[in-house]
Amino acid sequence: MGRLRGQLATVALIFSLLHKLGVGGLRVLGIDPGIAIAGFGFVDKNGHKLTPVQYGAITTEAHTPQETRLVQIYESAGALMDRYKPDSVAVEKLFFNRNVTTAFAVGQARGVIILAAAQRGLPVAEYTPLQVKQAVVGYGKAEKRQVQEMVKMFLKLSAVPKPDDVADALAIAICHAHSAVLTNKINEVNRS
Repeated sequence: MGRLRGQLATVALIFSLLHKLGVGGLRVLGIDPGIAIAGFGFVDKNGHKLTPVQYGAITTEAHTPQETRLVQIYESAGALMDRYKPDSVAVEKLFFNRNVTTAFAVGQARGVIILAAAQRGLPVAEYTPLQVKQAVVGYGKAEKRQVQEMVKMFLKLSAVPKPDDVADALAIAICHAHSAVLTNKINEVNRS
């Protein structure tokens, strides 16, 4: 019971510090992996402010051999990481749907993106769609349109980013920006 009380006190202290001081300087790369379209979004978090840095999509052509498409995704993701220098990378966790072939292709795309991050020493976090919706909208069963509107609002964008994969990537980055700040503070307190 004493250990739990200590952990709760630590969390309370962290929330208090976050509220009073804010937290500066965190750049997150969110990625919605895909073999045809991989959405990406870089978001800076300074205190309570979220700022979009760059966002878009890595695309590959359907007629191109799978291994070539994976190399294109790997190289493009790595070039983006090198250019925009994120502190961490967040990707959507794979969940199997009825189309197993698509799930495998998405899994391979995730793998080369995670490899690019690991080779650069970047920590990688994974979030389920439910976790992203919960973090961005406050409701795990939110509709895609609700998530997109919240991304637009949080980042003060004039329109919802297109294609949908880009808005999803920004939502993943927002989810991670919120959770990474708390996790980093907990780790700092536990180390001291």
